[in-house]
Amino acid sequence: MARKYFGTDGIRGRTNAGVMTAATAMTVGQAAGTYFLRGDHKHRVVVGKDTRLSGYMMESALVAGFTSVGMDVVMLGPLPTPAVAMLTRSMRADLGVMISASHNPFEDNGIKLFGPDGYKLSDADELAIERLMGEELALAPAPDIGRARRIEDAKGRYIHAVKASLPDDVRLDGLKIVVDCANGAAYQVTPSALWELGAEVITIGVEPNGLNINDKVGSTHPAALAAKVVETGADIGIALDGDADRLIVVDERGRTVDGDQIMALIGSQLAARGALRGGGVVATVMSNLGLERYLGGKGISLVRTGVGDRYVLEEMRRGGYNVGGEQSGHMILADHATTGDGTIAALQVLAALVTAQKPASELLHHFDPVPQLLRNVRFAGGKPLDSAGVKSAIADAEAALAGRGRLVIRPSGTEPVIRVMAEGDDSGEVEAVVAAICAAVERAAA
Repeated sequence: MARKYFGTDGIRGRTNAGVMTAATAMTVGQAAGTYFLRGDHKHRVVVGKDTRLSGYMMESALVAGFTSVGMDVVMLGPLPTPAVAMLTRSMRADLGVMISASHNPFEDNGIKLFGPDGYKLSDADELAIERLMGEELALAPAPDIGRARRIEDAKGRYIHAVKASLPDDVRLDGLKIVVDCANGAAYQVTPSALWELGAEVITIGVEPNGLNINDKVGSTHPAALAAKVVETGADIGIALDGDADRLIVVDERGRTVDGDQIMALIGSQLAARGALRGGGVVATVMSNLGLERYLGGKGISLVRTGVGDRYVLEEMRRGGYNVGGEQSGHMILADHATTGDGTIAALQVLAALVTAQKPASELLHHFDPVPQLLRNVRFAGGKPLDSAGVKSAIADAEAALAGRGRLVIRPSGTEPVIRVMAEGDDSGEVEAVVAAICAAVERAAA
């Protein structure tokens, strides 16, 4: 069955256009609610959201859908995606929902679903819900319609959980930290957690107005954070995205530290303590070759998956790994969370900073990334990668980089774009092979 609604991370799109409408949200609530009406207990779903203006509309529509098929709804308000996953499990809910488009601009929104175990739904579950969305579903009899309530202590529950990811004797006293919450879901909880642990906290991106989420702030726009770190003489800066499942760090010099360097730090430190499960770290095909070489030098394997934190987590669960993530900043620490959690990852970095008594610029730069170049080629139709000319250009590039670099060619899952990435020790060679493949794709797409 071809997917109409669900992509690689739930349902996402421009609000009030295409699939991301109130009508769709209500249908999702009815279909997902029906799918999880299992057993004879009173069924419950928890619903969280980020700070987008459209969150009010989508929340109301989802509540209508769930209650109409007999599910009780617990509304959490603005809260990070990993908090929704955590509370789904701790409240013994049948289902969890996060209303967010992550790092996208405010015009977009999305719906992410979590099962009762706190993990994102499988492909099979999503396809089953899609099928139900196309059917006429039975509504609950009047006495069995669900109730909805909002709980006020959800933020406190999450703050307690993230602080519990650190040993009780770890404090952040003496650290000056700039926190950029992207005007998103973590704008209250993350600064509060850091303050409670003893840090001096300076905040940016904590004044959401419904329209400014991810707007020149957050993990995808670290320039504002870097400037504030240098201006205030802070020890470190941390940036989250709109739903706080990503983390990007800035050192005291204002240099950006991506997810690869964070994985190098956390993975190597756990390995040194004998606490790295699976013998390796899970990352995607986009992670830098420098990370692979660094970990390999310490006897740690790097297992690569397709792009998307969902695929990283699937491999982690399959292989028993406890550290995984993406270069873009998704950090999954399976000892503490069932999905990416930027705040928990930040706390592990900050704890390492306190323990090492080294500046962030020294602690967080474990390897020199090899030159890496990514370009996107847009096409109008067809399958450019099936072209003989493109295949020949790719073969030539692989031969040129053999033993000295890597090539990743993949179509986008959301738009008519071919992504061409190459990396290697010789930047000129990397640029040449990417240019040759892009030119071949453009010719095939003409």
